[in-house]
Amino acid sequence: MLMRGAMQTADAPKGVRAGTFRRVLRFAEPHRRKLVVFLLLTVVSSVLAVSTPVLAGRVVDAIVSGKAASVVVWLAVVIALIAIVDAALGLVERWQSSRIGEGLIYDLRRAVFEHVQKMPVAFFTRTRTGALVSRLNNDVIGAQRAFTSTLSGVVANVIQLVLSLGVMFTLSWQVTALALLLLPVFVLPARRMGNRMADLQREASGLNAAMTTTMTERFSAPGATLVKLFGRPRAEAEEFGDRALRVRDIGIRNAMATRWFMTGLTLVSALAQALVYGLGGYLAITGHLAAGTVVSLALLLTRLYAPLTALANARVDVMTALVSFERVFEVLDLPPTITEVERPRRVPEGPVSVEFSDVRFAYPAADKVSLASLESVATLDTRGGEEVLHGISFRAEPGQLVALVGSSGAGKSTIASLVPRLYDVDSGAIRLSGVDVRELGFDDVRGAVGVVTQDGHLFHDTIRANLVYGRPEATDDEVWDALTRARLRELIESLPDGLDTVVGERGYRLSGGERQRLTIARLLLARPRVVILDEATAHLDSESEAAVQAALTEALRGRTALVIAHRLSTIRAADAILVVEHGEVVERGTHAELMAAQGRYAELYHTQFDERPAVSVQPTPPLTPVSPVS
Repeated sequence: MLMRGAMQTADAPKGVRAGTFRRVLRFAEPHRRKLVVFLLLTVVSSVLAVSTPVLAGRVVDAIVSGKAASVVVWLAVVIALIAIVDAALGLVERWQSSRIGEGLIYDLRRAVFEHVQKMPVAFFTRTRTGALVSRLNNDVIGAQRAFTSTLSGVVANVIQLVLSLGVMFTLSWQVTALALLLLPVFVLPARRMGNRMADLQREASGLNAAMTTTMTERFSAPGATLVKLFGRPRAEAEEFGDRALRVRDIGIRNAMATRWFMTGLTLVSALAQALVYGLGGYLAITGHLAAGTVVSLALLLTRLYAPLTALANARVDVMTALVSFERVFEVLDLPPTITEVERPRRVPEGPVSVEFSDVRFAYPAADKVSLASLESVATLDTRGGEEVLHGISFRAEPGQLVALVGSSGAGKSTIASLVPRLYDVDSGAIRLSGVDVRELGFDDVRGAVGVVTQDGHLFHDTIRANLVYGRPEATDDEVWDALTRARLRELIESLPDGLDTVVGERGYRLSGGERQRLTIARLLLARPRVVILDEATAHLDSESEAAVQAALTEALRGRTALVIAHRLSTIRAADAILVVEHGEVVERGTHAELMAAQGRYAELYHTQFDERPAVSVQPTPPLTPVSPVS
């Protein structure tokens, strides 16, 4: 089949789990009354659709039998009234279905968005952004169709089919039986065609999700820069073009399949009508059937084949909608590994101490925090769960500055990420003023702990919006005060739009130093009592580093600080320095104490600053010419 290859990927579910339909019904419970009204409107509309052909036959009989003109006029008036009522019902039905569909989209999107925000950082480090966005867009809309077009279509078609068959058999069972003889000629191929069209649509959805991921990554400032630096725009365009070409080809095939479908429906319906007119006309001429009955049968036939065809493919529509629901539920069923206690405690007032007590930690395995379909893999990576922190213990007293130094990958950033509960420890405890962070509310932890990372992430929004993100109620005076202390006021005042200047995606319209100082200003505005600096000056030039260091000095004043240092010159005055290697604290003390110990810290320091006496290099004497060998 066309989807045989695509079904092997994670984005192509192989079936629908048992219980999905019951979950769908539970999810639709808030819309129950609207659904009942919608279904009633659909029933009435279906009854009116069947009654019109019957009345048309009555008109013909009245004309043939020579009845009074008033009878024909009244029948025509009734047909017109039915048409008006049906049109009005159609508008109301559409309004009701829109309310249900858009309401369901709102519920699903909000539920998925809120749930995703509760996921740990490990979830986002593994997940393809485009695939996740696809769940919020394509799959949610696909699920919505189950309560609008699919549900209403099935109900309307079933009612029309039952009523049409009942009326047709009542009028003439012989003509009805003959008309149904052609049904298998069309319904069976149509069902196969419907399956094929569903397969094509699913493949196109997978390719669209892949293209969304590509665009999300390549159109970001870092992604676009990487493509340009390595000179691969043409290769990227060709790869994207290949996917787009496949979507184009699927679109053409889908359009042709649809055309064949409609052509077959029209042809078989026309042939059936020819049979009805032929046999019905013969019966009418021989006096076995009224002329109006022949007209009614012919008109009812159009109400018969279309519902039968739609119902033959209803299974495909229902399964497609259920698959969309299942893909949404798949995200909602992934439990957050970090949760808030039912009755959270508060961080005590005043300066805050930070204590690590025999902390051990391993990054969670993929199956705990991710989905294969969101990573675009067949099976999740089974690696993980290896301990990276081994019994970390230290205490930062209120107002103290504790620095973490060590080799790259030693575990410094991991230690820093545990304080604001980006991850939870496996054993041991992290306490803020004696209270385990796992017993605190999320809002309390975020209010007490502020973090400045080395990348200085900013949203594609105004300077004001980025600054007040952690404290929306801040006034303009407070914003300008924070900018002043972050050494940014003059720069912002010089911009044409001031605080309303848009910084660009991830703040790429600003320099690295300006971006870092803006994140420091955001931290100053949030007023945390504990500050974590994760190599905040690691990638800055000397001038930018000096400006950022001045801003950091202001940010750290009177606060407990945990600083990960790349440049050791920035933490000489720290109250305590912890040397971390292979997930353990191998040395601790002040700068002077650690230098005197001549251990790992001294080795790192000498490596950076090379305090050893310079070795004089003698110039190399010129080479003596060598005579050629005779």
